[in-house]
Amino acid sequence: MGEWERAFARSLALPPPPRRRAARPPAPAALRCVLRHLEGAALAQGAEYQLRLSLFDATYRRFFGTTWRSGWRAARATPPRPPRAAFDEAVYFHTSLNHPGIAAVVEVVVTVGKGDGGSRHLSCGFGLIPLFGSGSEAPDPSAEDRALKLYHGTPRALLHPRFQDPMEKNKYLTVMEKSHLQYTLKPHQPLEKIFHLLPENLLVSGLPTIPGLLPASGDASDCLQKPRLMKPVTCYLERLSVQLHPSLEEFEEELLDLLNSDRLLQANAVPDGSGVAVRERRLHVGVHNGLRFVQAPQVAVLLPEVEAARGGCSGARGTGQALVLRSRIHLSEMVPHPAFVVCFQLEYVFCSSGRAGGKALPGGEAADMRSLRWAVWSPDLGAGAADVVVPLRGGAHRSPCQALVYQSCHQGRHVEAGTVQFRVSTDSEEHLVTAAEILRKDRDESEEPPTPLLSPPAPLRMASSPRGRGLSVSRLSAPPRGRGQNPAPRSHGSRQEGGITHLEADLGLPDPETCAGDQLRALPFAPLQLPIAALGLQAGSSHTLLSRASRARLHAAGFPEILDRNQEPVEISEPVDPASFSPQLEEADPLQGNEIILQFLALGRDARDGVEGTWPRTVFLTFQFYRFPAVTTPRLQLVSADGGLAAGPALPLQLLGRVNKDGTLGTGPPGLQLKYMVDPAFLRPGEQRWFVRYLAEHSLQVDVWDGDSLLHVGSAAVKLESLLRQGRAAVRTHHELEVAATEYEPEVAVMGREALRHGALRPLGVRVAVRGRLHLCLANVGHPCEETPGRPLSPLPSRCRIVPVPDAAGSVRAGSCFSLNAAGGGRVSRARRLAEVDGELAAALCSRRPEARPVPPAAPSEAAAARRRKLRRMALARQPEDAGGGRTPQLSGWQEEHGRHSRDLQFIDAYREHIKGESISRVLSQAITATHTVHAALGTAEFFEFALKNPYSVQHTVTIEVDHPELSVVLDPREWRHFKELTKSLTPVEEEMFHLRDDLRPQVYLRPKETVRIPFKYQTFSADPAVVAAQGPAGLGAGANTAACSLGKSWAGQTKHIQVSFRVSGGKPIALLRVKVEPQPHVVDQTFRFYHPELTFLKKTIRLPPWHTLPGAPVGMPGGEPEMFVRCSDPDIICETKKMGPGEPQDIFLKVAGGPSPQIKKFFVAIYMDAWLAAPAQIWQFYLHSLQRLDVSCTAGQLARLSLLLRGTPAPRRVRAFTSHPQELQVDPDGAFLLPANGIQDLYVGVRPRRAGSRFLFLNVVDVESHQLVSCWLLCLSCRQPLISKAFEISLPAGGGRGCNKRITYTNPYPSPRLYFLCTNRPDLLQFKEDSFEVAGGEVYTIGLRFAPSQGVGEEEILIHINDHEDKNEETFSVKVLYQ
Repeated sequence: MGEWERAFARSLALPPPPRRRAARPPAPAALRCVLRHLEGAALAQGAEYQLRLSLFDATYRRFFGTTWRSGWRAARATPPRPPRAAFDEAVYFHTSLNHPGIAAVVEVVVTVGKGDGGSRHLSCGFGLIPLFGSGSEAPDPSAEDRALKLYHGTPRALLHPRFQDPMEKNKYLTVMEKSHLQYTLKPHQPLEKIFHLLPENLLVSGLPTIPGLLPASGDASDCLQKPRLMKPVTCYLERLSVQLHPSLEEFEEELLDLLNSDRLLQANAVPDGSGVAVRERRLHVGVHNGLRFVQAPQVAVLLPEVEAARGGCSGARGTGQALVLRSRIHLSEMVPHPAFVVCFQLEYVFCSSGRAGGKALPGGEAADMRSLRWAVWSPDLGAGAADVVVPLRGGAHRSPCQALVYQSCHQGRHVEAGTVQFRVSTDSEEHLVTAAEILRKDRDESEEPPTPLLSPPAPLRMASSPRGRGLSVSRLSAPPRGRGQNPAPRSHGSRQEGGITHLEADLGLPDPETCAGDQLRALPFAPLQLPIAALGLQAGSSHTLLSRASRARLHAAGFPEILDRNQEPVEISEPVDPASFSPQLEEADPLQGNEIILQFLALGRDARDGVEGTWPRTVFLTFQFYRFPAVTTPRLQLVSADGGLAAGPALPLQLLGRVNKDGTLGTGPPGLQLKYMVDPAFLRPGEQRWFVRYLAEHSLQVDVWDGDSLLHVGSAAVKLESLLRQGRAAVRTHHELEVAATEYEPEVAVMGREALRHGALRPLGVRVAVRGRLHLCLANVGHPCEETPGRPLSPLPSRCRIVPVPDAAGSVRAGSCFSLNAAGGGRVSRARRLAEVDGELAAALCSRRPEARPVPPAAPSEAAAARRRKLRRMALARQPEDAGGGRTPQLSGWQEEHGRHSRDLQFIDAYREHIKGESISRVLSQAITATHTVHAALGTAEFFEFALKNPYSVQHTVTIEVDHPELSVVLDPREWRHFKELTKSLTPVEEEMFHLRDDLRPQVYLRPKETVRIPFKYQTFSADPAVVAAQGPAGLGAGANTAACSLGKSWAGQTKHIQVSFRVSGGKPIALLRVKVEPQPHVVDQTFRFYHPELTFLKKTIRLPPWHTLPGAPVGMPGGEPEMFVRCSDPDIICETKKMGPGEPQDIFLKVAGGPSPQIKKFFVAIYMDAWLAAPAQIWQFYLHSLQRLDVSCTAGQLARLSLLLRGTPAPRRVRAFTSHPQELQVDPDGAFLLPANGIQDLYVGVRPRRAGSRFLFLNVVDVESHQLVSCWLLCLSCRQPLISKAFEISLPAGGGRGCNKRITYTNPYPSPRLYFLCTNRPDLLQFKEDSFEVAGGEVYTIGLRFAPSQGVGEEEILIHINDHEDKNEETFSVKVLYQ
């Protein structure tokens, strides 16, 4: 047996469980376990012991991999210490099954003598070493020696059905007292260097037993402590051909006959004229070191020699019955080691052939791949170029390809199975050194440590495989059948990736040079999408102190008083401390009714607000409180405290006043007051606790809009915790909130190498400008709960998450009875007519009576039916008797009524027979139906368990059917365990409980009368349509005047009902679960508002804040920073994030398709800190305003003119254009004008930017009568800095004062008189004596300047633009002002 055969026999390992192989993570872990010594009282003095190490999967009760054995060591005792056997041996392995259930089993074996003088090995104990923690993390690299507890017996006890995990709970295992094994388990990163030489789950020691490694350097005997690779040698295989016995034609004919017979036998069919045809012949060539393939084998396409000769092949040898390769094979991973061999595997690809001509049908059935022959060849790399003939093998032999191999009926000796012939050559020694150095240099600079490929391998890039004239026509996509080989990982120095590559070359061509493959390789590239910082809007504080003058103005304004339930005014108090909040105090409050009052008082302009945007004349507000409908308030006039209209920033505080329909100021009291009635009598069961938690944790965000231009002014947020009464009758607080406008700087592309430089991508700043301050009062007035008749008080939501099986006895409600009086403890019922309880029967009876058709088919009430019966009897009694007939008319009337009743009874009897089966089925379904209510919020997973019982005395396999995608069965036991830890559930978790059918429906096996708990999870990521309705400048509706809201009909009709069926074989249900989903409001932590061109994609990268700053983040989380995950409420939006590495920030990438202008799209993004997406750490709200885009390139201080086309609507409108920056953007016409129906109007726009850079300006066209947005534009400015001709510098005192007057001179460079205009970028700091002047040719003019005082110390650059009569820039002066 050669060196390769010995290594190949040693590599035989048990595979891991199939489910582990199907879902392996992509990152393997390299581990080093050092077994120190065995010590204990159970050891016998002088006896020899051995340690055996194996891998074990506790979840599936399976051993896998190989068993490592140590040397025999004798136990020695040194009193007073117990006997000890020292081993000090290291075991190395790597595995990608990083699951908490994976462990290493240590078995202690002792040698005992037999009666005949021999010896035998006995297992005297074992222990389990956990390889991974509970979170699948690798062991701590700094871990010290540990003592392993040992148990009596053999490790085969782990396979016992009564074995329990963890072992401490197993009563059948006995601990070996005062005995333990000392060991150390650490990650061993240097082992990643030889992943391509060592298979997974193969346990090896540090001795030089791995082919391809150099011995340990120096005195060290452990070659895996710091492994060193042998230098590779490049080999070329040329003129390769395959001979099959007895000939190619006879071999393939016999093979096709056998395959066709097998196909007919499996299909139980008769010959139909069709058969099996050879579609392609492949040869797998790879280098094997006895343990595994060093790289994934290369796949070459073979052609019959006759076809190759027709394609231009010359020099064909043999009799034309060979398969030839039209290229040479380049093997760069060969190593001069006796265990390194070249492995060949011949594989045929078959497909079904039609009846016409026996040709393969294109695009028909999936391809079938079969392994036919294999061979190995151990090269002698020092022999130079030579011709080689290697015999092929077949039959029941274990092959390196891990596939079943075909054996011919005529196959005898190995040589009769066929041969593979080729010519081998190697590079010169000098070339070897150069190639190795280049490869090592390239590896050190560009490649990372290798990882095994767990996904289907990518196509190979063959460096020595040129493109020939004869190309392969293979387009097979089916995976190989019957081949269990895992994709080999790429080697550390490899330049190739695993996969299939067809090697084609013309045999008549000379030796080709190396060329790159046709697969482009992606270069390291950082996206040019610069991230923006996620700066959320901070909730306002109520600790801002107002001046006494401001308080006097607010008090004298005459706002409506807020009264408690005793009609007494509620005093203003300070907000409560969040730390003093007590939920028990809220639950014990006798006043469970809450009247929430929002009173908007005034809006003042902030002193820091610049002069770029004008202050609005009217405003309106948008917000949403709890689960009430979103509110858009009516337009409110800004009125000064003395009753006049506010003009400009003169007054810091303007009151909010109502506006009449004709636009005049209302005569009522100022301010806007909204009331929300939250009464437990109208809440869902348990919702009172949800509402209290909403007040304690959430904030109310209010958006302020310009009532005339419909432009966004800013947003404000206030914490709602001040509405918690904490046992008081009423609370009232005053808040002064900052109204801030958030502007994101435009994206600037980073080109060239700057984009790839580390640190080039930094989060852009978010400009937050405080525009004003909003004054409002929040009040909560307590009321006693209204107890409605027949409705009990709403109980608190149950904490139990187990849905019991419904009791069949007594659980069916009688639909034909209703309770009259239950005071006596009994149930008193009165019989009701069938027509009164069955609407369908009542409608059918009414349709049979012509006189009763006008009566509605609704079932009448009991009182109305009794009244009609009395009236009918009175009419018959008062009917006058006929003089000649006596009682005959009365008698005939009774007979007619009796006949009608008889016909109705016959009809009712037929109707009951018709619906009897359906009624019985409905009643039986109700007997096995359980109902569970879920209070679901956006993005939050609601977990519960259903107790499913098998009512039969035989076992059954139950199929679980769910009719809604948002409700699912928790199949992964790790996810199940995670949710049970979150919900504090104490029920057990069962591994491998479910089996998935082909339609992905889970099945569970139940023993007779057995009860199991089925875990369910409900989670929705789609926002409710009422929530998604965007608030914004689309217009003011009629519902804006509503001043009070109630929960009576809010969110009506949003409850969902989901049916879950548990069916046995034959589709018979044994249990039904009805899940009632009650939607609940969700928190919005941050709001982002983006303006983007219409019908384009918005691509944004938002940098996540550090995880420890998020609310609810765990403190001292093991394993470092957690990975964050995101989900979006809109499935059509691309939202993703990825972990960039430890210590690196994490970004969210968004790609949103914008709609037509002026559409507003609203969606939510949930951010999670756990992989199972249990509960979002934050929820972000996004608004995307789609606007018409207009790109403008201009110069600062110079007027740029352009025109826009405004298209009319179907009806004529009176419109006006508004701009976000009136000082920089002028529109003509600047007032209201008539827009004709379906007409076109030109808008002339003049842009004069004050500062250079990229900016966004907004232009809205609004209907001045209905206050609706007609059209809007987004002007994207690209402004250049003008050329500075002169520079000045002055110093001015800061802190107020009278300002300063200065003069500068300007000379007209032209010979003729010219008119000039003056402007500046800072009109708040600089005014001109004259805005324009005229100067003769060559004359000098003195320009008077007035510098306004500044309140702060600093430096400001003021530009003075001198423009000509066409407003083009002639010169620009720079004045640097130092305020000291």
